[in-house]
Amino acid sequence: MEQNLVLIGFMGTGKTVVGRRLALRLGRRFIDTDAVIEEITGLTIPRIFARYGVVRFRAEEALLVQKLAREKNLVIATGGGTVLNPENIRLLHERGILIGLTAPVEILYQRLRNKKNRPLLRRGNFEEKINSLLAEREGAYSMAEYTVNTGALSPDQVVNRIISYLKAREQV
Repeated sequence: MEQNLVLIGFMGTGKTVVGRRLALRLGRRFIDTDAVIEEITGLTIPRIFARYGVVRFRAEEALLVQKLAREKNLVIATGGGTVLNPENIRLLHERGILIGLTAPVEILYQRLRNKKNRPLLRRGNFEEKINSLLAEREGAYSMAEYTVNTGALSPDQVVNRIISYLKAREQV
C-alpha cells in the first residue's frame, strides 16, 4: 500500500500518540503537521497564533499539506483544524486514507484542561469553546473513511483497530 494514512480529528483525540505507534507498527515515516510547522517557522504554535494570528498558521498548514500530498507511505497526524480548508481535505484524500479519531466531549475536557499549547482554547469558557469548535468542524471530520472512538481505548487498541480495518479494506 502506498497511500498515506491521514489521522484527522479534534485536538485531544490522540492523533499524535496513535500516529507514532501506527507508523512504527507499519514501518512508515510519521509526520505531525503541527510539529513540522513549528520546526519550519522556528516558533511554537501558540507563538504563531499570538504573533501572526490564525490566518498565518492556516497558510503554513496549507503549504505543508500541499507538500505532504505529493509524498507516499506516510502516517500523518494533522492539526485539529486542518480539515477546515476543503483544499487540504481534497489533497490529503487524493493520495491517502482519512482515518478519524473521536472521543466523547467529557474525555476531551479531561485531556485538554491543563494543556497550555492550545491557543484556540485559551480565551473564553473552556467547555463552550470546545463545544463550539466541535460543532464547527463536525462535517469536516465526517469525511473520514473510517473512525475510531478513542475515549475508552488505549493507543495500542486504537492502532490495532486501524490495522484491522486496513487489512479488511485490502480484501475488498
